[in-house]
Amino acid sequence: MTSSALPDTLETAAARLRDAVSTLRFASPVHTVYNPLEYAWEAHRTYLARYGTPPKPVVLMGMNPGPFGMMQTGVPFGEIASVRDWMGIRSGVVEPGHMHPKRPIQGFACTRSEVSGRRLWGWAAERFGSPEAFFSRAFVINYCPLVFLEAGGRNLTPDKLPAAERGPLQAACDAHLASVLAILTPAWALGIGSYAARRMQTVIESLDMPAPPRTGQVLHPSPASPLANRGWAGAVERQLTELGVPLLP
Repeated sequence: MTSSALPDTLETAAARLRDAVSTLRFASPVHTVYNPLEYAWEAHRTYLARYGTPPKPVVLMGMNPGPFGMMQTGVPFGEIASVRDWMGIRSGVVEPGHMHPKRPIQGFACTRSEVSGRRLWGWAAERFGSPEAFFSRAFVINYCPLVFLEAGGRNLTPDKLPAAERGPLQAACDAHLASVLAILTPAWALGIGSYAARRMQTVIESLDMPAPPRTGQVLHPSPASPLANRGWAGAVERQLTELGVPLLP
């Protein structure tokens, strides 16, 4: 078998995405773009290799990295304590060549905690116990790997980019998502938040899959969401039950 005929893997798919988005350019108000698939590649590879073995009954997908989550650790929703202490991933991040002065990359030395990641992975740890138990049922990805920061340090989400910049980015991210779905062959593919759910639905509808996964949306754990602040874990478990997703133990 030639190398070109080898089956796709999460690592090769992530490497394609890493290289594809690294060539894209973004104008003001974007000041700094971080690509964790470059400077946190080894940590991301560890996450894929350790927990991404297919198949996965359920795939959960967020939008893009948060400043104190995947931006620091290379792991989706990668709140530092959860990644370090629960998943056991403690290294694999180097400083990028250019950093935003108000949002430096500190990797696992960062002392800030991302609320969204703490809620998601804290729920997984409490409900499933071990990471092996959770990841035997599900896998968590982000749609877009890039972080967009304005001059003042404010996070700019991909859906706020102008169409001329958003189009090429979505093309690369859609292609990666299609590869991930083909590799993991989930029965369910859920967007965490409305943007991720829309991209998931769009990509699945564009694919010629003999048995496409069922889709749905669950509440994003962001502290900007009043519903999430009133009890994200309980709300998501109700949504999973209503959708009929066989994830809960």
